[in-house]
Amino acid sequence: MLDSVGVDEVYTQIKPYAGMPKEVLVLYSSQARYRVPREILFWLTVCCTLVLVAVTIAVIALSPRCLSWWQISPVYQIYPRSFKDSNGDGVGDLKGIKEKLDHFQYLNIKSVWISPFYRSPMKDFGYDIEDFRDIDPLFGTMQDFEELLAEMHNKGLKLIMDFIPNHTSDKHRWFNLSRTRDPHYENYYIWADCNETSPKPNNWVSIFGNSSWTYDEVREQCYLHQFLAEQPDLNLRNPDVRQEIIDLIHFWLDKGVDGFRMDAVKHIFEAEHLRDEPQVDPNMPPELVTTEWDLYHDYTTSQVGLHDLLREFRAEMDIYSREPGKYRFMVTESYDYDEVYKTMMYYGTRLVKESDFPFNFYLLDLPHNTSGSWAKHLVDLWMSNMPRGKWPNWVVGNHDRSRISSSAGQSYVRAINMLLLTLPGTPTTYYGEEIGMENINITASQVQDPAGRYNTSLSRDPERSPMQWSDDMNAGFNNKTNITWLPVHPDYRTVNVEAQQDDDNSVLAQYRFLNNLRQSQLPLHRGWFCYIHADTNIFSYLRELDGHRQAYLIVLNFGKESAITDLSYINELPDKLQVLMSTNHVNDGKVFHKSRIETNVGEGLVIRFSAYTRFNPNHPEVCYISEKACYLETIGILYKC
Repeated sequence: MLDSVGVDEVYTQIKPYAGMPKEVLVLYSSQARYRVPREILFWLTVCCTLVLVAVTIAVIALSPRCLSWWQISPVYQIYPRSFKDSNGDGVGDLKGIKEKLDHFQYLNIKSVWISPFYRSPMKDFGYDIEDFRDIDPLFGTMQDFEELLAEMHNKGLKLIMDFIPNHTSDKHRWFNLSRTRDPHYENYYIWADCNETSPKPNNWVSIFGNSSWTYDEVREQCYLHQFLAEQPDLNLRNPDVRQEIIDLIHFWLDKGVDGFRMDAVKHIFEAEHLRDEPQVDPNMPPELVTTEWDLYHDYTTSQVGLHDLLREFRAEMDIYSREPGKYRFMVTESYDYDEVYKTMMYYGTRLVKESDFPFNFYLLDLPHNTSGSWAKHLVDLWMSNMPRGKWPNWVVGNHDRSRISSSAGQSYVRAINMLLLTLPGTPTTYYGEEIGMENINITASQVQDPAGRYNTSLSRDPERSPMQWSDDMNAGFNNKTNITWLPVHPDYRTVNVEAQQDDDNSVLAQYRFLNNLRQSQLPLHRGWFCYIHADTNIFSYLRELDGHRQAYLIVLNFGKESAITDLSYINELPDKLQVLMSTNHVNDGKVFHKSRIETNVGEGLVIRFSAYTRFNPNHPEVCYISEKACYLETIGILYKC
């Protein structure tokens, strides 16, 4: 009976059901009402996939480069002798640093630079290196270092090491072999003929004063040292020496170090002719030329070949940067004073990379003339000379310069921290600046610094006092014995980390707020920087990003008196401006008319406002950006524009 009925007629009596045989499924799937929706879904899926791929490619192509770790966070400098003592000998060490890593997480700091901890006779506190591949017992062991580095990486922190390519200690194995004229090491250093009684090879003067030449009785020649006599200069024109330095770079990068601060790079080469340098005062008797300021350093700094060598170092580091998420950072140190163009050369060129940035020391001169105009001048000295597309940076203190709270005055500390954390680029914070630590006063008998022994007024000990963690014994720096290598500042009972963590209006709390704001707000960490106003008292600038509704007006009073600033001529600003944060907390949330913005001496304001009209298109001559980007607010992404 079934055979005599048409197939279609038979199956019209049966609807599709679960577990139907293959023959039934095939018959039904071939019908238009099932086939067409299936084909529509298939091609819709293909189209959606192609659109998604195209959008992904477009987003990648249009997206600006992501900022690297050294651009996102401030760099925090640790002077290891003074940060935290873990064993009670009065000197800070690597285990002490490891104990305090939570401090960086509290501040939301990701990049930590540690001053030298290599094995050293400590004539210049670690900058005279006896063994580049070992840790000085004063600071711990290689195992302590490896454990510190591992723990830092576990906490998402990056470690920048000091690297000193210019010189070694006179106790270094290379120097001992060179002075005995070992065939391989004979030319590892700069030697010149002289004797104990004859004049030195030339008039070159050490950074620490007096002649750059010292007679060696073993070799019966003079060796060059641009720093202490115990720090002989390496001969980096010797290919073997260059390879030794590159091998050292590899040694530490293999251990996982994230970057280097290249020390004293402008001194790396000297003119081979060894001629006398010209005197600043031609009439000064030559025998009275005893300081670095008495000569023009035409033959001992920034010599031909310097940048080629640094680019060679950079290329070696880039090999290690190929691993995803493991970029290796390089910053150079060179005090070039008025010759800012020399500093800018360390950025490299558009075709050849050198340092990620050279340290910018010009804000160290802020105390010379506390005024708004002077602050703008120092900022613009960098911004107007920086090569296009490069990344700026800012330093207000380090182990060689007076603490900014002492040189500028405590009343300006909060405003200076606000300046540091709201300017474009990477800020560098010297340990203790986040709580407003000041210089200590030391007597002649307490001097530790070699420069201070030559001239007490040049001592760098005052800015190297122990970190003030709490109001406990020795400010919490050494909790085990009553010993500290330098005196603790007497204000430690009130100026310390623990006390300021409990005070929402402290220097520390404001530093933390500003750093978190900087990292979380696109206009602050990668937006336009535009000058708005500068006068005797006030320095004001704008941070904005094209397409981003919110912008930030920074108003800083670096003058000697309270001020009322009239910005009514800035059409892009709304009439009413509300303070997001003031260094004087009573003004938080206060609303000013743009024609009457009031600030007290040393006060800084962060004013956040909303507007789609941007300042930079109409004033390109006063605006800067490293890499232009725009914000698409509807979907919350950045794109190249």
